[in-house]
Amino acid sequence: MASNEAGPKPTSDSPSQQLPGGQGKAHPQAESGKPASSQPSSKPLRPNYSLKFTLVGHTKAVSSIKFSPDGQWLASSAADKTVKIWGAYDGKYERTITGHKQGISDVAWSQDSRYLVSASDDKTLKIWEVATGKCLKTLRGHTNYVFCCNFNPQSNLIVSGSFDESVRIWDVKTGKCLRTLPAHSDPVSAVHFNRDGSLIVSSSYDGLCRIWDTASGQCLKTLVDDENPPVSFVKFSPNGKYILAGTLDNTLKLWDYSK
Repeated sequence: MASNEAGPKPTSDSPSQQLPGGQGKAHPQAESGKPASSQPSSKPLRPNYSLKFTLVGHTKAVSSIKFSPDGQWLASSAADKTVKIWGAYDGKYERTITGHKQGISDVAWSQDSRYLVSASDDKTLKIWEVATGKCLKTLRGHTNYVFCCNFNPQSNLIVSGSFDESVRIWDVKTGKCLRTLPAHSDPVSAVHFNRDGSLIVSSSYDGLCRIWDTASGQCLKTLVDDENPPVSFVKFSPNGKYILAGTLDNTLKLWDYSK
């Protein structure tokens, strides 16, 4: 898995190890949260969270975990070169998906929860059928670690970002790269479609967030502040009006990009 620090760190290419009796399992935990004691009204009450499950199975660092859009499943990716599928309600281990040659930095669901895309240090993305674990397409073109990926809402396109500093748009049906955007001057840390798929936002360790027209590949806007620390993550708000960015100076920034 590529490191989240501002510099490429390849993962070990040693074979992943499987756990005896199956590749993963969930351990229910005893309730760890206790009701907050009475506090003065001037202080907010501490949230009463409790740990429900610990999902055990990956043998190296976990890089990403995502709920399926239908809420039934969790997909996790890791530096052990695998994607694992878990039940969202019971934490039960379901399946391990293998095929990448190096660690995986990101995973994303299609809108119908039937497919996954994974982004790997082996410079490829793979499209998987969740029900069978079968690799349907391997997307080749990036020249360095692929760090982030996402489906568009229609799930006919995939966007990816890489340590090669480019953003690529892919056709899901054919696996062909439709467009390569020379997006940034440092590794691309995150990519995301807006709610109708017409726009893409990308972020980078170069400190910039850029908004792209999906159809033309044109850069519509670059979000610039007084200081531009490396951007570790970016995404559109659900209503598509705002962009939220996380930066390596411990800050979150919410942008109204229409202004």
